[in-house]
Amino acid sequence: MPFAKPGPAGYSFAVSTLMEIQDAVTRLPADEKTALSLWLNSQAAPALSAREEQQLLRSLDEAIRDVDAGRGVSLADAHKLVVSWAAK
Repeated sequence: MPFAKPGPAGYSFAVSTLMEIQDAVTRLPADEKTALSLWLNSQAAPALSAREEQQLLRSLDEAIRDVDAGRGVSLADAHKLVVSWAAK
């Protein structure tokens, strides 16, 4: 989806090349650059190697088995734990 860029007499035309986009970004106010940066970062795919992905999947499978076996904590208790860890 191209960006709109002011043209002659107030008309807009599409911004479609990387160079045009970079130029348009330089003219954004600081708060809009920050918002754009946050949005762009949210679009990036997680950078997991195949090995890391397999480890994550094994850990999630183990966690599911633990919860199914009654070895979990309530959401309220998990929240308290996270708050206590964040306070350290």
